Parts: sequence; structure tokens; C-alpha cells
Amino acid sequence: MDTLRLLRDYFPTAVFTGKCLVFISEDWRVQLTEHKDSDFSRGANQPSVIRVKIFKKALNGDFVQGFYEDFQLPALGELAEQIEKYVQSAIGTNLRENVE
Repeated sequence: MDTLRLLRDYFPTAVFTGKCLVFISEDWRVQLTEHKDSDFSRGANQPSVIRVKIFKKALNGDFVQGFYEDFQLPALGELAEQIEKYVQSAIGTNLRENVE
């Protein structure tokens, strides 16, 4: 959860639920979750995996998961930039400003 708390500062429109970071609008929901690597042979200094899930609002009003991607970059700034680029490409808007 440490990485998610740091990413919350990078994305001011995000809401931290204690389990994930969420960006939500009328048409989209973007959810970031943090996962620790369970492969103990890789060492303890590996960065966490941040899973970015993209949800689109269906005609019935429910959010349906479209796709997701895992990010594992050691530098927080680079991690945030790559997540931002991924989401911008997927939904066509800037996370740092507002998800619409």
C-alpha cells in the first residue's frame, strides 16, 4: 500500500479506499491495486506490482471491466508517468486533471 499512497500524491483526483486508488467519472472507472511479488527467490528489494484496471459503464449502469495491465517500475515518477500514459490512451483523458 506504500506505493499507492505515494501515487495518490501524483494523481490529485484519485480517491484512496485503503485497498486501492480509484478514479471515477460518469463513463469510466480506473482502479489501481498494489500486489507484492510472491516469488521469494527474486529478493526483497523488488518493487511492488501495480495493477491498473479499466472499467467502462455499460448501458445498464454497471461498470464492466474491459482490460488491465501490470506495472512494475522501481522509480515512482516513471511508474506514475507510464500509468498516466496507459490510462490516457485507454480512455482518452488526463488522470491528473479529471476523469470524464
